[in-house]
Amino acid sequence: MITVAALYHFTRFADPAALRAPLLQLARDQGVRGSLLLAAEGINGTIAGSRAGIDAMLAHIRALPGCADLEWKESPAARMPFGRMKVRLKREIVTMGQPDVDPRARVGHYVQPQDWNALISAPDVVVIDTRNDYEVAIGTFQGAVDPGTRSFGEFPDWWAKNADRFHNKRIAMFCTGGIRCEKSTNYLLGQGVQDVFHLKGGILKYLEEVPASDSLWQGECFVFDQRVSVGHGLVQGDNGMCHACRRPVTPEDRRHPDYEEGVSCHACIGEYDTARRERFRERMRQMRLAEARGGVHLGDGAMPEA
Repeated sequence: MITVAALYHFTRFADPAALRAPLLQLARDQGVRGSLLLAAEGINGTIAGSRAGIDAMLAHIRALPGCADLEWKESPAARMPFGRMKVRLKREIVTMGQPDVDPRARVGHYVQPQDWNALISAPDVVVIDTRNDYEVAIGTFQGAVDPGTRSFGEFPDWWAKNADRFHNKRIAMFCTGGIRCEKSTNYLLGQGVQDVFHLKGGILKYLEEVPASDSLWQGECFVFDQRVSVGHGLVQGDNGMCHACRRPVTPEDRRHPDYEEGVSCHACIGEYDTARRERFRERMRQMRLAEARGGVHLGDGAMPEA
């Protein structure tokens, strides 16, 4: 069984580039794969490997400056959900494009999963899903507002256009693992919103701790690896991924006439030209060959929460 660990931590790294090589080498030594982002503001990503390998990586990360109280979320996978290990340097570990936003200064009130249902059921609370449109499409909380954003960087503009809708309301926000809410709640506080809350540990912690019988979650939760989605108990879901556009595809989507595995889905059929589609077909052929040999094609990777 493979252990998957999703993590993030906001801290101040004086020289994030100096941290990259030791992380990458340890991952290779331990057989750990996945994706980590390093920036001056901290670390973010998802890694997968054996129990011993994940423990070694987490111990290393917790020893980094300011990371002693690192928190992470674990889930199982039947097989390795990443093709390789990547450690990348970025301007932000989750891109919002707002230089004044600093989650280390202040964030909204954390709400534990067991208290979330009561909060979002209150009549004076507006629930906002801070994730991208393709994530929301396969699952969200009952009654949540979908901003329809294609990237997290679009959220501030959406808020500016819609803030008046939520006057005198308490705002409850959620995302996959919590990192986007660290920034979005700080942003709303900076915009003068008084009562801002967010789900501690994100959807993943909620699905892990809240039984399906008590849940207000509808659908599945998109995850940034080859499992594509998980449900209650963090069991792998039924969704696949379009390897052309990286959007999730449901079982119904895969029956659509525009769906060709690895080449197109109904959402991206008009986004690429013929030459690009032919390259996608060749990549798919190489992925199938790699799978037949018992390996994973390196082009079949995944990404940290964006």
